[in-house]
Amino acid sequence: MQLERAFLVLTPYESRRVIAKAVSQLTDVQEALKNGWIIVATGSTNGYVAEELLGSPIVKENFISGHITQGETWNTPGNPDFIFPIVLYKGVRQDMRAEQALEQFGPGDVFIKGANAVDHQGHAAVFMAHQAGGTIGSALGTLYARGAKLIIPVGLEKMIPSVTEAVKHSGNRSYAHTTGSPVGMMPIVNAIVVTEIQALTDLFAVQAYHIGSGGIAGSEGAVSLVLEGGREAVKKAFDFIQTIKGEKPLQRPNGVPKQ
Repeated sequence: MQLERAFLVLTPYESRRVIAKAVSQLTDVQEALKNGWIIVATGSTNGYVAEELLGSPIVKENFISGHITQGETWNTPGNPDFIFPIVLYKGVRQDMRAEQALEQFGPGDVFIKGANAVDHQGHAAVFMAHQAGGTIGSALGTLYARGAKLIIPVGLEKMIPSVTEAVKHSGNRSYAHTTGSPVGMMPIVNAIVVTEIQALTDLFAVQAYHIGSGGIAGSEGAVSLVLEGGREAVKKAFDFIQTIKGEKPLQRPNGVPKQ
């Protein structure tokens, strides 16, 4: 079979949509939708995941807790419209907190949490502004103890050289100066990490290569990718990308003052 190539650029928001669609189709997620529990923790990428799983839009800015905006890290602002982590049982949204659902977790259940860093080895890490580790700090023990599935959707815009090295130099009480809320880092092991590369491979049976990053005038954080595969697969993937081009950027969450 002769390989065909396609070149494409994804903004961070287009990347989030691609990743979310792939996460929703993972075998572990599909099984949990039929037979078990799913928790979608808050986060910008997870807002897109929630939409794919719910089959309807949400105000994604209200589904963001700790985040980076205006060049600073921010804790959860006082947002009266804040959407708490979404809990699904056998595909039906439950009116309960994530902590209650986590008590029910077993090996076939799924916890979905975004990340702030990913490296070339597929290691991911989550920022922790909370003194006790926040969402990820409270969940990991239960997830690992019970053999539940941890899925980490994270865009290549968050690529760093080494998660292991970065963790050695972080700690939310260790800095003399900070721009915004100080954070520690939780390294994640034994998780299913889904970047644009895994997403496009899973969705379309093509191989994706990350060949560049960056841009200006709204394309800051964009990633440049090359797809390789059979003619039909590459064309199908490229046509799909055209349908999500122009994905609307997220805005400042409520409660963050404009600078």
